Amino acid sequence: MFQQILDPIAGSLMISALCAALPLILLFVLLGVFKVKAPKAALASLALSLVLATVGWQMPVNQALSATAAGIFYGLFPILWILVNALWIYRLTVATPWFEVLGRTIRSISNDLRILSILIAFCFGALLESLAGFGAPVAISAAMLMAAGMKPLKSAVVSLLANTAPVAFGAMAAPIIALNGVTGLPLHDLSSMAGRQTPFIALIVPLLLVFIVDGRRGVKQTWPVALVAGAAFGVAQFVTSNFFAVELTDVVAAVVTVAAVLLMLKVWQPKEIVGMEGAVEGAPDAAHAAAAVAAGSAARVGGSADETPARRSSSGSAAGTTVPTDNSRPEPRQIWMAIAPYLIIIAVFSVAQIPAVKTWLGQVGSVTFAWPGLDITDAAGKPVAATKFKLDHLKATGTLLLFSGLITMALYKITASQALRIYRDTVVQLRWTIVTVTAVLGLSFVMNLSGQTTTLGVALASAGGFFAILSPLIGWIGVALTGSDTSSNSLFGQLQATAAVQTGLSPVLMAAANSSAGVMGKMLSLQNLAVAAAAVGLDGAEGTLFRKLIGWSLGLLAIITVLIFLQSTPVLGWMVP
Repeated sequence: MFQQILDPIAGSLMISALCAALPLILLFVLLGVFKVKAPKAALASLALSLVLATVGWQMPVNQALSATAAGIFYGLFPILWILVNALWIYRLTVATPWFEVLGRTIRSISNDLRILSILIAFCFGALLESLAGFGAPVAISAAMLMAAGMKPLKSAVVSLLANTAPVAFGAMAAPIIALNGVTGLPLHDLSSMAGRQTPFIALIVPLLLVFIVDGRRGVKQTWPVALVAGAAFGVAQFVTSNFFAVELTDVVAAVVTVAAVLLMLKVWQPKEIVGMEGAVEGAPDAAHAAAAVAAGSAARVGGSADETPARRSSSGSAAGTTVPTDNSRPEPRQIWMAIAPYLIIIAVFSVAQIPAVKTWLGQVGSVTFAWPGLDITDAAGKPVAATKFKLDHLKATGTLLLFSGLITMALYKITASQALRIYRDTVVQLRWTIVTVTAVLGLSFVMNLSGQTTTLGVALASAGGFFAILSPLIGWIGVALTGSDTSSNSLFGQLQATAAVQTGLSPVLMAAANSSAGVMGKMLSLQNLAVAAAAVGLDGAEGTLFRKLIGWSLGLLAIITVLIFLQSTPVLGWMVP
């Protein structure tokens, strides 16, 4: 048996915490500073974590290797099982004429990529997050943005950033339910508290999306619809999480927001349309946006949405070749066929959430087992839950996506041989993503099971009254490391609640903060970066995405941290249940 040690390095918690942070620091520095490819960066960080686990935290070598294998398995199932099947469905649609019809359908709603970024990445992505999660919303929404005419890198950035608002209540509120399970705090209190934090981020995210797509001009011209989307989503999240069913929070918020945006577009349209040639790939700031306009590479088309987008300079003269695009609205039957795969996904996941079906799938298709070679207790002598695996092979998100793909095959009359060939090509396309994701999950499991992550969390929790500032950072680190708000809550939820009691803070507030603030780290987690890069066909672009998103991630973390700190004081303390 291996018992975790909180302060193995020189008997000092602070020195041990600094050492525990080294694998994460190495990962971020290799990606963000030295521009090392994601697979190499992940493997290097995993190797360093293994050395620290065995030499510093005194974890037996066989258990350290077993923990790595457990992480690799978790990376394959469910994470990569989801990604492969989600991208397979997308590639099935690309192999048919219906993909072009989908692009026309999307552009018939609005030819403005700024508005489409809200409808697709923010609204539809939130709906997918409420049902699936684990990277599927990012992969599918990025592919749909590309179908609408957005460039690959920008599609990935927009989809990753949009995926922050719904994650705390994603996958039928799995993160909040996990938080309830590990802390024992009332589910309704945790749900209500998170519902009084996440809406403030939801209000901001649509404005950030239009800024990324079109800089200051995008915000100036489309702020009304961005505010409507953010306000509708935030209010729906608050009302549903506080007064109705926590599991339906994101479903209700997504549907309400789609309705609000479509109604808004009936009475309001932006002055100009930013279409298919609409943005320069690069850092999303005003200087780049101004340079793009001056160079004539931003699409700026006045008039109706039926006009063909052309690249124009800031003076309005044509600066490039017009892109031939048919934006006429397809026939109703064509529209239904074009969006059928996504309706199928929603239908399959909705059926799987029916209590009787969900219970049956859990009974028939669920296996729980102890991972071989792991016998670990925490510093207090209690068994570590992460040594046990629950394999939900039937109700797993990836399996439900596979079922959705099979139905799509039948509907589109795609032969089995063609579907298998597309599936093989999808796996080949993801080969380096598979290496990256499995290495990162191996790193996560080694850090968690050796005690490195606990050391880091306890060190941060020892800050006394200052803990209200550090608590959101703990959640952010947890999600950045694991790529999952549910996993982060399982890992740090009890730590947050215990530290809150010790420092005289509300355990409900601090536990909810772990979830609400943690989601800001999801856009930086390497497995989600790999999912986004693979979805848009830019293998190896994880470092580029990381550099583009780290500023947004830290900025949103700072905003939610200020809110949580104020909620821990009399200023906003009335918001705590």
